[in-house]
Amino acid sequence: MMAALEKNVSDFGIEFYGLGSDRQGIVHVIGPQLGLTQPGMTLACGDSHTSTHGAFGTLAFGIGTTQVRDVLSTQTLSMDRLNVRRINVNGSLPLGVHAKDVILTIIRTLGVGGGKGYAYEYGGAVLDRMNMEERMTVCNMSIEGGALVGYVNPDQTTFDYLMGRQFAPKGEAFDRGVAYWRAMASDPDAAYDDVVDLDGSAIEPTVTWGINPGQAVGVLENLPRPEELQDPKIVERAYEHMGWTPGAPILGTSIDVAFIGSCTNSRFSDLVAAARVAKGRQVSAGVRALVVPGSVEVKKQAEAAGLDRVFTEAGFQWREAGCSMCLAMNPDKLNGREVCASSSNRNFIGRQGSPGGRTLLMSPAMVAAAALNGKVVDVREYN
Repeated sequence: MMAALEKNVSDFGIEFYGLGSDRQGIVHVIGPQLGLTQPGMTLACGDSHTSTHGAFGTLAFGIGTTQVRDVLSTQTLSMDRLNVRRINVNGSLPLGVHAKDVILTIIRTLGVGGGKGYAYEYGGAVLDRMNMEERMTVCNMSIEGGALVGYVNPDQTTFDYLMGRQFAPKGEAFDRGVAYWRAMASDPDAAYDDVVDLDGSAIEPTVTWGINPGQAVGVLENLPRPEELQDPKIVERAYEHMGWTPGAPILGTSIDVAFIGSCTNSRFSDLVAAARVAKGRQVSAGVRALVVPGSVEVKKQAEAAGLDRVFTEAGFQWREAGCSMCLAMNPDKLNGREVCASSSNRNFIGRQGSPGGRTLLMSPAMVAAAALNGKVVDVREYN
C-alpha cells in the first residue's frame, strides 16, 4: 500500500510528505501546522477525525474510499443538508480540566448518536479562550458524538495561529484573507436548529469507563448502574467486556499501559501538559508508557524544549511521530486484557489491538498521572 501511494503521488504530481520528510505526521496535525487548513474551506479526508480542522471555521468531513474518488474526480460531495446545533460552554474551566474533558462531557451529555444529522458549532466563553490546539481537540471528536462536522467560528486566535505558516497567504493577501475569514463566522443573530448550554465550571477531569466515548464519568464519580441509562443492554455489554462493577468508583482503577498521542492529543501543548505532571517523577513499576508526537515538527519542538528528557527520565518511551497505539499500529498494541489509559479518541472493543483490551480515554495530563500511579487518579492533585 505504501509503495503504491508513493508511486501514485509521483506519477500524478501530488505533493507528498513521506517518511523521510521533516513535514511528515498525522494528517490532522500537519494540515493545520502547515497552514493548509484555512477558514471557509470545505475540506474532506478519508479519515473519521477530519472534523479536527473545523477548529479553523472549516467544514471538514471524514469520508469513505468511494467518496474520496468522487472528490478527486469532481471536487464535490453528495450529501443531505445538515442541521446546526450550537453548543455553548459557558463560564471557565477549573484548574486541571482540559479540552479533552470538555468534549468527553459534551459526548456524554448528548450521546454518541446525538449529533446524527447535525453540524456542531462550538462556542461560549470557554471555547473563546481556548488556543487553536485545544479547539482542535474538541472538534476532533465531533464524529464520536455522531456529528459529521464540528467547528468553531474563526477569530483573532485563528488568524494569529495562521500568520506566517507555509501555505497561509502572505502580506496583503493575508489581510484580504482575514477580511474574508471574518465573514465566515456566524452572525450574532444567527438562528440555530438547536442550542445546548453547558457550565464549564461544572466539568471535572473525565474518564471513559465503557466501550464508546459517551460512556464516561467524572473522575470522582462512581460508575453508573444500567437502569440509570437510556440503553441498558449496551451498558450491560460494556460491563461484560470491561469487567467493572456498577456503582464502583473509577478512581483507583488499575492500568497496565499509558498512551499519550493520536490526532486528538499529540500536539505540543498536549505534551507540555503531560510533562508538567511527569517531571521529576517515575512511571509506576509494570506500566508500559508511550509518548508519540503527532508530527516530526512537534517532535522537534518538544525536544528543543527538553520534553523528551522529562519523559524518558520519568520512564516513558519517546517515540517517532505517528498514530501508534490509537489504532494498534505495528507493535504498539494491547495484549490480552490489558487496561490502557489513553489520550486517543476511541475505546471500541479491539481498537487498540487486542479483542480483550480495555481503553480508558482521558486527557494527556490524566494519562501521565495514571502512568505515575499505575491507576486512575485525579490530576488536580498535581496542580
